[in-house]
Amino acid sequence: MILPLVPRDNSLLTSKLEPFDFSNPPTDPIQLAKDLSETMLHHNGMGLAANQVGLPYRVFVIKSNPILACFNPKIVAATGEHVELEEGCLTFPNYYVKIRRPKQIRVRYTYPNGETVTEIYDGMTARIFQHELDHLDGVLFMSRATLYHREKAEKTAKRANSGKVSTLV
Repeated sequence: MILPLVPRDNSLLTSKLEPFDFSNPPTDPIQLAKDLSETMLHHNGMGLAANQVGLPYRVFVIKSNPILACFNPKIVAATGEHVELEEGCLTFPNYYVKIRRPKQIRVRYTYPNGETVTEIYDGMTARIFQHELDHLDGVLFMSRATLYHREKAEKTAKRANSGKVSTLV
């Protein structure tokens, strides 16, 4: 089921979410992962956190093959090497800012079936994991950018969202 995205001023976006309770699940984790995946694909996203669709669960999905659903994710280690790249977000259409993040991370999360794994990700998967984990912690991606980049992105987004500028990504 495709879920509606919440508006950018929804308070859930700036709230740290509690862990998903697999011993007493508030909803079916497998169906939740499917719904988040369908919604992400419908909006042409690369990742989607539950709070972006108004759900207070500590889970996100990442576009990969197959789609990766991460419940109760955490970063357990990061490399010292960082990369600065432009990021966007489904919640903030046409808003792109350069953000510096670790290039490689070691993470731990639980699959929808309850199995917990530890993995190492680098490149775009690492970046998307960090972006979506920020959502679950109530951190908006633009808060990681410099004031200059935020102001520039805000102007560009306003023009693009009013239909005056076409932005390709």
